[in-house]
Amino acid sequence: MKCPNCSDSELVPNFLEGQFRAHTCQRCGGDWLLIEDYVAWKERSPEYVFSEDAIFEVEDTKKALLCPVTGAVMQKYRISHDSQHRLDYSSNVGGVWLDSGEWEYLKEQGLAGSLNKVFTSQWQRTIRDNSAKVTFADIYKEKFGEDSYAKAKELREWLNSHPCKADLRAYILADDPYYVEK
Repeated sequence: MKCPNCSDSELVPNFLEGQFRAHTCQRCGGDWLLIEDYVAWKERSPEYVFSEDAIFEVEDTKKALLCPVTGAVMQKYRISHDSQHRLDYSSNVGGVWLDSGEWEYLKEQGLAGSLNKVFTSQWQRTIRDNSAKVTFADIYKEKFGEDSYAKAKELREWLNSHPCKADLRAYILADDPYYVEK
């Protein structure tokens, strides 16, 4: 198999963590692995503690990598909002391309246990919802200012948890809550 990153370098059989099969590029240090091998390793390795709250997003790219097995274009998935790392996934064979250092990064961030969940529709739906929340938060911060946004958010949380929230909303929204029509 050819390296999807280098194109002209061969992938050689290897073992990631010394426990599950992968194919490594001698030139760029990237690893090609199959999700089925990863899942089997995960089940055999209970000593690894994995985080369950990793955030990944699918992303468009200008440089697409080709699956080393099928030659089809792989999709890129973001690891988190604050990371430049991307995972390349071939849905045709269930394979993942990890650039050099990405497996170590996943472990350092406590994300290695979420690798097989990243590619599910439920996971991606959660990512889209989280991205929308972040986008709206940024819009509100810009519109209201940081301090006003923080105060409004605190007030909103308090109001939503109050047992008389409907009456409190009416009081707050009324032009003159003390006016009584006679």
